[in-house]
Amino acid sequence: MHISFNDYVKYLTQQITSYLDTPAGEKREQRVKNKVKPPVYSNRWFGVLPFAFKVARKKTN
Repeated sequence: MHISFNDYVKYLTQQITSYLDTPAGEKREQRVKNKVKPPVYSNRWFGVLPFAFKVARKKTN
């Protein structure tokens, strides 16, 4: 797959103009929605083992 420079510039221009056209309220809502949720405390305290046990338990059920 080969993308030309003109196609890339066209795509980039479309993305920038769509961002600039969106109202500030929608941008704010999008930022809040895209924030990363904090990790689960069991994984944070004990590493990946609780997650591995949970996945293994789901596979057996």
